[in-house]
Amino acid sequence: MVNCLKVNKITDSELIESIRNGNQYAFSEIVSRYKSTINRTISGMIGKCDEVDDIGQEVFIRFFRSINKFRGEAMLGTYLTRIAINLSLNEIKRRRIRNFLSIENMLSDGKDIADQSTNNSYDDNREIIKNAIQKLSPKYRSVLVLRLIDTYSTEETAIILNLPIGTVLSRLARAQMKLKEYLKPHFQNYGK
Repeated sequence: MVNCLKVNKITDSELIESIRNGNQYAFSEIVSRYKSTINRTISGMIGKCDEVDDIGQEVFIRFFRSINKFRGEAMLGTYLTRIAINLSLNEIKRRRIRNFLSIENMLSDGKDIADQSTNNSYDDNREIIKNAIQKLSPKYRSVLVLRLIDTYSTEETAIILNLPIGTVLSRLARAQMKLKEYLKPHFQNYGK
């Protein structure tokens, strides 16, 4: 049984075994340990929005439901991050469909899509960068978020995404090039 006072010394493997034996406190400890990391990953993939918490909860629900299938071949954080990436990609697909239908409706109504302003103050720079990351295709965004925002190593990123290391490196390079393209109009006078 997990002792509340010694929980920080308990390994993830011991917590998982305790959960399998019916200890609900052990599950809440797993959530506590990984919630911020998982939410940061999801937020990096889909942006800061209401869905981040919902998807984060779904990550832990899916983990709990499949805990007996977890073999421990990957570290728990890696396993949970893989679930978060997959659920985020599903949300991106849903958004694409909604956006497509929304644009279709606007065009069929004869409405114009308003141009976005290129005025960017110092306070807007962070938002501009977040929006540029969101423009990346999911395969590039996932690598960029895991490597540069969540600071996973190349090897960990490869494991999480189930990709060869070379693919991770090439996608990261491509993501950075695309990001520079997207940011260039906003920061063309930067450093002059």
